[in-house]
Amino acid sequence: MTTHKKVPGTREVADRFNELAQQEKWFEIQDEFFADNVKSIDPAGSPYFGYAEGKADVRKKGEEFVSRIEAVHSLFTSEPLVSGNHFAVVRKKDITVRPHGRIQIHQIMLYEVRDGQIVSEQFFY
Repeated sequence: MTTHKKVPGTREVADRFNELAQQEKWFEIQDEFFADNVKSIDPAGSPYFGYAEGKADVRKKGEEFVSRIEAVHSLFTSEPLVSGNHFAVVRKKDITVRPHGRIQIHQIMLYEVRDGQIVSEQFFY
């Protein structure tokens, strides 16, 4: 008898995402859920981030930004709102980051889940 590992649905992914996000464990989220071909999409012309595709490049995008954070004043991530293959959270950051100085980013973060993995993250701010 073969046992098949149950693929987590969008709700299960969102719940675990929330558990890690509340602890600010963003790289653990990437390790656990990001598909190899994940896409990370920021608004066109964003002064903070660009577009990245592939797990390694998305990781590099995050690490590069984190390396420029000089101070964290406040962080907030809402509970996820789940619909179909997507979930969204509100994220508020008040941080000091080179070379921009102190910035406040209020964004909606939208994630798409396929086969238990996050295949895209898109940020609206």
